[in-house]
Amino acid sequence: MFKRILVPTDGSDITSHAVDTAISLAKIHGAQLLTLSVMEPFPYSAVSEIQPVPPQEFIDAQLRVATQRVEAVCATAAAQGLSCRAHTVEALHAWEAIIDHAKAEGVDLIVMASHGRKGFAALLLGSEAQKVLTHVELPVLIVK
Repeated sequence: MFKRILVPTDGSDITSHAVDTAISLAKIHGAQLLTLSVMEPFPYSAVSEIQPVPPQEFIDAQLRVATQRVEAVCATAAAQGLSCRAHTVEALHAWEAIIDHAKAEGVDLIVMASHGRKGFAALLLGSEAQKVLTHVELPVLIVK
């Protein structure tokens, strides 16, 4: 039924449950597994000269962490005999990046955690999962 499954990751514990679910579904359906980690853009401001971290150092750190996250998903998949394609992308809003990536890759299912690292702010602003559900026309499986 599903041919391409996307599992976004932020490296949180709850995301690991979504990864396990996505891997199981991909194996059952013979689907291709894709994973995505969204990096935050550098917080440029009018006083960027006094930023505690230089822009390139910030960008390099974001890329390093995002790469580690998607590599961990692919390693988990590989341990279960499943190949995985990993992607990282920089975006202001993770939910938009997830939807855009799903459309660009022809994904027919998104498997994601009910919440991630955003904590209390997610309660006030709405979780990334909720925003994906609100704006995407693809099936989405939310894992708690």
